[in-house]
Amino acid sequence: MNPFSRLQFSISGFDALVCLDGVLPFQPEFYEHFTTNSIIAADGASLQLRSLGVTPGSIIGDLDSFYLSASNEDFPNSSILYSPDQETNDFEKCLAYCLKLGITSVLICGFHGGLLEHSLNNWSVFIRYSKIMDLCIYESNRYSIPLHQSIVFSSNSLEIISLIPQTSVRVTTQGLQWELSNEWLSLGTREGARNRAIAEDISIEIHEGSLLFICDERFPQRPVFTQSIN
Repeated sequence: MNPFSRLQFSISGFDALVCLDGVLPFQPEFYEHFTTNSIIAADGASLQLRSLGVTPGSIIGDLDSFYLSASNEDFPNSSILYSPDQETNDFEKCLAYCLKLGITSVLICGFHGGLLEHSLNNWSVFIRYSKIMDLCIYESNRYSIPLHQSIVFSSNSLEIISLIPQTSVRVTTQGLQWELSNEWLSLGTREGARNRAIAEDISIEIHEGSLLFICDERFPQRPVFTQSIN
């Protein structure tokens, strides 16, 4: 049996918020959990934030959409970082900037929206960087957390749990309505969306591969993995 870590949620919160140009939380109080300097925006997202009265600490990208509707003078308290590299998208530029600053615990919002290829490309970047950073996606009151290890998790009553392979995973579960027993999930073959927790503690044992674990959000708390359980 693989050792299990307990997935818990820390009140210390996230080190940074990365905002992409999808659907952002519209409540201004959401952003009050972050200092200005810890809000990092892709250039298109900065315009959405401005409409919410939120000032990002840094704006990053090739600035193509930014200068169509704004100028540097519109963001006097933001660092505007021009990055023309066409080999990386704005999401990757934001994550690389976080790493440069020594930031590894990041909440991501605005992940999905706009063109389908943007969302799929963002997912590829997310998979890659989740191996070296603690990333979590916030969308529609849900957290998406990459799992590269087996976990035990204290769920809410009848909480909807999704297990999305990245890109394939062999997994055993306990405490879900539709259990998996040493079974493969793989994109293009079989997925694990919209299961349901029927026990207070559920376990996800990963034998091979990795997955995206999607559960109810615990904002502003951040997911952490603690204590190995055999």
